[in-house]
Amino acid sequence: MLRASLRQISAALKEGQVTPTELCQRCLALIRSTQFLNAYITVAEESALKQAEESEKRYRRGQPLGELDGIPIAVKDNFNTAGIETTCASNMLKGYISPYNATVVQKLLDRGAVLLGKTNLDEFAMGSGSTDGVFGPVRNPWSYSRQYKEKFVPRSDSEPENWVITGGSSGGSAAAVSAFTCFAALGSDTGGSTRNPAAHCGVVGLKPTYGLISRHGLIPLVNSMDVPGILTRYVDDAAVVLGSLAGHDPKDSTTVQDIFQPFALPSLTDVSKLSIGIPKEYHVPGLSSEILAVWSKAADLFKNAGAKVVEVSLPHTHYSIVCYHVLCTAEVASNMARFDGLEYGHRSDMNKSTESMYAATRREGFNDVVRGRILSGNYFLLKQNYEDYFVKAQKVRRLIANDFVKVFGSGIDILLTPTTLNDAVPYMEFIKEDNRTRSTQDDILTQAANMAGLPAVNVPTALSRRGLPIGLQFIGRSFQEKQLLTVAKWFEKQVQFPVIQLEEVKKHDSGVLQHKKSASFS
Repeated sequence: MLRASLRQISAALKEGQVTPTELCQRCLALIRSTQFLNAYITVAEESALKQAEESEKRYRRGQPLGELDGIPIAVKDNFNTAGIETTCASNMLKGYISPYNATVVQKLLDRGAVLLGKTNLDEFAMGSGSTDGVFGPVRNPWSYSRQYKEKFVPRSDSEPENWVITGGSSGGSAAAVSAFTCFAALGSDTGGSTRNPAAHCGVVGLKPTYGLISRHGLIPLVNSMDVPGILTRYVDDAAVVLGSLAGHDPKDSTTVQDIFQPFALPSLTDVSKLSIGIPKEYHVPGLSSEILAVWSKAADLFKNAGAKVVEVSLPHTHYSIVCYHVLCTAEVASNMARFDGLEYGHRSDMNKSTESMYAATRREGFNDVVRGRILSGNYFLLKQNYEDYFVKAQKVRRLIANDFVKVFGSGIDILLTPTTLNDAVPYMEFIKEDNRTRSTQDDILTQAANMAGLPAVNVPTALSRRGLPIGLQFIGRSFQEKQLLTVAKWFEKQVQFPVIQLEEVKKHDSGVLQHKKSASFS
């Protein structure tokens, strides 16, 4: 039952095969027994059971609020939730309880979804491993899967437990969905923070077009790039959640005015009219031979099905990671100025002067990564540097966005790229490099879509030689989520990504839905 898709479980709730309360209790039991993953920061057991009870009453009356009524979900801990702590995995906000819900959270609750809790992340969403939060690193559920255990051979008896990272910064949400503790989760995506962990955890990670979903109540990192992301186990489920979240919000002036029409994804049978672009610049140094092979196989899959597959060029991709770093840190420096110990969050006991209190508060509240980004950003924004760094980066950003406009203008429908350079690395290996180096490596294939504001989705594609997930990224035209997800759904059906085999889940689950892996991606 817990392995079912969101749409299947929604049908089961309507038919009375399971009640919202039973479903919620099963998910909570699984959260308890998979606590070692450290996916959740806060589990809102009491309020979740109350919400499930209300949902049950609606089903009894025959008046469910839609497909999400009674569905257990999780939310990344950088979205405000009324009555539930919002920490951003930082000492700065430990104990902070927001007086209001983020718009996306409110929309999910209004449709009857059951909020199980808040998921773990890198502090203030700055990172690509979900290893730098104050509550400790998130462990990838695939580290405990039969697929990984069968392939993993310890090099020595003294080698520590070799669990792998989830990717980040929405690693808690990706792990929560991957381990079957919820049916969908919210992440955020500034440079790849939803797609990267989705790739490493073998789930679907959708970054919608900038402006399609409200950012109100999402604690900002980079206002001009942040987008709430959606993590599910199936492409269809991501479309269902998107239908509930998209549309104008008077509280967020960057959302589109047009009325959004929720859509059901058609089952595409003919891809011969599609034109798939393969950007040559995404064949970057450091891309593993395994991921390159999976990418080539995917292109062949489309070609053999009759689609037109064309190599395309996005010439300014080469500059995008440097440009992203300048713009990201500049906006971070501006956004983090609000954490001064006066209005909310941590406040230092230092009382010599207001300035010393500010300084001590920020020193105690932020980790090295956040402080480092603030310092970089303030450097780029200095009067003497502003033109050379910030303004120049804005101009390059426009060129990067124009590259995509030209490619889509030439008749390309969808771009197909890798999501990550390699499969998930062991935690002990990951922390050998500092956060900035890791983020630069890990964002290289994903952040250009944020700079251009385009929709992109990670689709789990195959297992690596180590038995870990490999995902591929589809990038679509602005506001063409329906086309993007329709193609992603077709691809998902062709590759038949295997279901994670977790002992912990078997204990809590009876109705197991098995999926065989197709020969073309073995």
